[in-house]
Amino acid sequence: MPIPSESMLLETLRFLHSHPETAFEEHETTAHLRAALEEAGIAVHPCGLDTGLIAQIDGALPGPTVGLRADIDALPIQEDSGLACSSVIPGRMHACGHDFHAAAVLGAALMLHAQRDTLPGRVMVIFQPAEEVDGGGRIVARHPLLHECKCFLAGHTYPGFPAGTVGVREGAVMAAVDRFRLVIRGVGVHAAHPHAGIDPIVVQAALVQSLQTIVSRTMSPFSHSLVSVTHVEAGNTWNVIPSTAMLEGTVRTLDPADRERVEKQFCQIVSGVGAAYGTPIDIEWTRGSPAVINDPALCELARSTALAQGLTVDRQDDTLGGEDFSQYLMDKPGVFVRIGTGGQRPAHHPGFTVDPAALYPAARYFAALARACLEAPLSL
Repeated sequence: MPIPSESMLLETLRFLHSHPETAFEEHETTAHLRAALEEAGIAVHPCGLDTGLIAQIDGALPGPTVGLRADIDALPIQEDSGLACSSVIPGRMHACGHDFHAAAVLGAALMLHAQRDTLPGRVMVIFQPAEEVDGGGRIVARHPLLHECKCFLAGHTYPGFPAGTVGVREGAVMAAVDRFRLVIRGVGVHAAHPHAGIDPIVVQAALVQSLQTIVSRTMSPFSHSLVSVTHVEAGNTWNVIPSTAMLEGTVRTLDPADRERVEKQFCQIVSGVGAAYGTPIDIEWTRGSPAVINDPALCELARSTALAQGLTVDRQDDTLGGEDFSQYLMDKPGVFVRIGTGGQRPAHHPGFTVDPAALYPAARYFAALARACLEAPLSL
């Protein structure tokens, strides 16, 4: 079978971009990808969820198994990009480039399938739903079909690099994502008689200030972590002290030890503030995906493969954004690269776009990197 054309991949990208579907709703996206894969004669398996799929490409030669993953879900954002292929679904948009990931990895799958007579091993191509809500990877990564993978590969669009540039860096490149929600149980009273109750808003304000000391005063200044309070609620009128107040937010860490340290310090501060003000505080702590930690040997392979493809290699920027690709790396090595896609807006912005010139080189790169991993020593 001939390799896919650039125009075919661009047509796929435009279709996916104009038909965005959010987490666990990617039915049309899945059907479109399945049709393209099955038309090429590639075996397709369910991924363990109602949406998403796993494609299996068997080489004619013996060898290991490698996993290549793309996420496919969109965001609940109203698009304002001005593209001719803008979203036709109100309030939905591919504002993080998952349409680009899916199209590029589809192209890589078709290219690898065309090489199957000389391919040493097997490539499991994963089109994963629900990355944006930190739910898809947790399930798909445990699929029995992926147990034999010796490593996993993935990438993400990056507006900070132009098309033709790949960002690679060893170590932690995406943060562990944890979420907290606190409910302060005060005693509501008339605003003119605060001494007769316990004002949860005062406690709320103390918590907002105190929680910032976790990073600024208890963590090493050389560590990368943050505590952000992003949502506060209390009261519903001007002359009543409410009985409860709520605040929630997120914690991001790159180092697993820092993750444990921040959670412990967080709970100590909340308990101490509650005791100081004489009010109980309910803590709801939700652990999300851990940090994405790139394997050094795979990073070197990712660099050499990019250079052999005529691409420019740069260093990934530091970020505390999260990615559930880490779910695949719980007990296997992997590499998560940045694919330069240009554009004037950052991810999750209503005007986010990608340079279409980046698509075909990205597909070629992912196919070449998957093959390089198959041909690399098993000890990689």
